[in-house]
Amino acid sequence: MFTIGDFARHGRVSVRMLRHYDATGLLRPAHVDPASGYRYYTAAQLARLNRIIALKDLGFTLHQVGSIVDAKTGAEELRGMLRLRRAELETAVAAAQARLVQVEARLRAIESEGRMPTNDVVLKRVPTIRVAELTSTAASFDPADIGPVITPLYDELFRRLDAAGIAPTGPGVAYYEDAPEGDGRISVHAAVQVSAPPRDGTVRIHDLPSLETAATIVHRGAMDTVLPTAQTLTRWIDASGYRSVGYPREINLECPQNRDDWVTELQAPVTPA
Repeated sequence: MFTIGDFARHGRVSVRMLRHYDATGLLRPAHVDPASGYRYYTAAQLARLNRIIALKDLGFTLHQVGSIVDAKTGAEELRGMLRLRRAELETAVAAAQARLVQVEARLRAIESEGRMPTNDVVLKRVPTIRVAELTSTAASFDPADIGPVITPLYDELFRRLDAAGIAPTGPGVAYYEDAPEGDGRISVHAAVQVSAPPRDGTVRIHDLPSLETAATIVHRGAMDTVLPTAQTLTRWIDASGYRSVGYPREINLECPQNRDDWVTELQAPVTPA
């Protein structure tokens, strides 16, 4: 048998935690000396301790932990429960990281207020181009809503083009419209330039209309961080006597594996105010 101190060292936990588990009934000592009150544990109890710690670290309450370990859940069933809980936590972590990215983008937008590098904005005509595209709907124009929609769209678009033997001839073009429902949702178009004949079907191929006047700016970095660049363009449009007449198109000039190295041109259709 091991004293509580020795067992704590072998189990990589604190003595205080073992006392708490004893008080709550989660892990009773194998023996308590009636004269001294000293607690003693056996090596076999490490298995229960490991289950308690793993379940607690995965977010289960102590009451839930007790129910699970007292049910004598088998190792395979327990592994399944832990994998499921791990997947839930990974999803929560990913969502929290995405929110942090958006918070950082908002902070950069705030920091850039009053500093408007007008030489970064170029007015130009955008010609008609032929594109192949897939379309879906996002809850809003927030990058946090657009990203989870447009990324799978592009993956599926390139898969279908490859199956049809159609090779892209130019950059990707993402463009947006208000959804027909009129409830704030956005129609998301994931497109890429091609030279194939127009058609409908599993992939729509059509001519994307020209923009007679577009205010354009280049964004460097992942599209999750586009907000400061987009708002610089917005301020330029307002200060230069123009008004927007649609959502900016996004032209993927460079899309390496590392999204922080992406180069994207925003093309906002404008007209004199």
